[in-house]
Amino acid sequence: MAPTTTTKTGQPFDRAQLDQLLRRRMFMAQSFEIYGGVAGLFDYGPPLCALQANFVDFWRKFFVIEEGMLEVEPTILTPHEVLKTSGHVDKFSDWCTKDPKTGEIFRADHLVEEVLEARLKGDLEARGQAVLVPGDGEEAEPKKKKKIKAKATAVKLEDAERDEYSNILAQIDNYDGPKLGELMKKYKIKNPTTNGDLLDPVAFNLMFQTSIGPSSQSVGYMRPETAQGQFLNFAKLLDFNNQQMPFASASIGKSFRNEISPRAGLLRVREFLMAEIEHYVDPEGGKQHHRFEEVANIELELLDRDVQLSGHTNTTRMKIGDAVSKKIVDNETLGYFLARIQEFLKRIGVDQTKIRFRQHMANEMAHYATDCWDAELLTSYGWIECVGCADRSAYDLSVHAKATGTPLLVRELLKEPRRINEYVVDLDKKKFGPKFKKDGKAVQEAVEALTQEMREILSLDLKEKGEIEVPVSGVGDGKVTLGKDLVNIEKKERVEHMREYVPNVIEPSFGVGRILYALMEHNFWTREGDEARGVISFPAIVAPTKVLLCPLSNHEDFKPIVRRLGQKLRTLGVSNRVDDSGASIGKRYARNDELGTALGITVDFQSVKDKTLTLRDRDTTTQVRASEEEILKAIKSLCEGVESWEEVSARLPKFEGQQEVETKE
Repeated sequence: MAPTTTTKTGQPFDRAQLDQLLRRRMFMAQSFEIYGGVAGLFDYGPPLCALQANFVDFWRKFFVIEEGMLEVEPTILTPHEVLKTSGHVDKFSDWCTKDPKTGEIFRADHLVEEVLEARLKGDLEARGQAVLVPGDGEEAEPKKKKKIKAKATAVKLEDAERDEYSNILAQIDNYDGPKLGELMKKYKIKNPTTNGDLLDPVAFNLMFQTSIGPSSQSVGYMRPETAQGQFLNFAKLLDFNNQQMPFASASIGKSFRNEISPRAGLLRVREFLMAEIEHYVDPEGGKQHHRFEEVANIELELLDRDVQLSGHTNTTRMKIGDAVSKKIVDNETLGYFLARIQEFLKRIGVDQTKIRFRQHMANEMAHYATDCWDAELLTSYGWIECVGCADRSAYDLSVHAKATGTPLLVRELLKEPRRINEYVVDLDKKKFGPKFKKDGKAVQEAVEALTQEMREILSLDLKEKGEIEVPVSGVGDGKVTLGKDLVNIEKKERVEHMREYVPNVIEPSFGVGRILYALMEHNFWTREGDEARGVISFPAIVAPTKVLLCPLSNHEDFKPIVRRLGQKLRTLGVSNRVDDSGASIGKRYARNDELGTALGITVDFQSVKDKTLTLRDRDTTTQVRASEEEILKAIKSLCEGVESWEEVSARLPKFEGQQEVETKE
């Protein structure tokens, strides 16, 4: 169940207060609000735009530059054929259920989850306990939209029933549509607002369809991810990289998903920014990573699929090196990126007590993935998937190569020729076509797709029985008999001077908006005695505004100093703003603490005399005083994450002058 989360100071987290702050200070606004708004669409205001820009800038430094990645920007509009080949047209869906009387539509897994959680909450309340469920304090839907929420009723459950609910919730992501339908019938789950019956869940494709060109005959989609554009450019990227493997591409851009019932503010929206990496690796080497030893001792909270399937959500804290060696995490490259993801989230200010890595279960795994872990962040809405890290194997490059006839592979000149013994299939194509007619191509592809292990078995059958049976989907009863007159399988040796292979892909995929929202929740708190006004403790590296310039008053002598400081800070790449209003220093700092402004400079009469300045830290409100040169050097160091405030305040003289005034305000 969604927990009662706390702030970094141990206070109960107040989502409504944060939401009010975000809207009042224009971090965000409902899109098209004066027209009634549209669910799942939000406009970013100046602070959130700046926060996002700083996030993207640091993401590029941390991943693209540090790892030597090749950044590309594929188009958003994507032709039908591309997404048909990738599997998105057929498989990129969620399960939805409908009330036939009211027409209301619900996402089936979310509805089952909310109803069962509400019943568990009612059980706890009946036992004299209290707990939040998703929806408590949830933001209002746009105008004219009726808010839907499962309500808890204080009723005790039997122990077995309570255990059943907990078991289902632990593996809710593993259920497909038919299973969700069974759960809805078994537990009598109905429309929460009308108690009306619901139809069986059906698949709803999440892509926005459009047409390309004036004829409307060329079907296209708004891309649901940036990955496909990267895969289609693989051959060009490999050539740009001088045919060197491994390497990675990266892309940052908007993606679109037509969410069934978008709620939870910025966490479930229809248009969002993604930052994705496609790391291409040779599968023959066990998917090792040359920098894995650098991260091997980093500890992660892991929730593997076996624990979830047992009906539990207990995590295990483990070094990533141990997790890979024990095959809990499939390979080094996947493990390397899990550790790097955690370090990145730590640097931008994610609370490290509110992060876990959850492994996907079989039924929830994307159609292209062989292993996948989500970095989930704990919020007042519960655990939210914010970064996915999937081993996509060779799926994407293989299907696009097959569909287009374009070789999307690596050719590696071997230092020493390799002698390879393998079972080779020879078909008599003159007899093959007339025998199978329209099914000939399907039979031929099935035979050629046989693994080496299967070819060895069938070669023995062919010698002993004179014929073999080959499974062929969609032909006859699913099996085809082939005699010696049509096929021959024997072991042959070939010498290989050039090795060809399709790379496997490890993909870290960041949902930027979700991370930013979790970051705001994790860093929101209030000062004792001033609970009405919030503080957002963004690290200086991503803070929307790094420095507030605060002249003591509107005295003319302060203005040239403030202008000079602003220009010098901009030259250093440090964002800053001036607050020279008539309010007291304390009030000016307090209202900028709400915006997450990391540092503050006060310009006073002493500054005019000796060019010294005070530098204030937002979180502690402590101040130091030093020369302009030393203060600017400290700011640059803090904003780049080179030094902490504790280190800066230890080496620069403390200043107490404005502290009392500020506290009183």
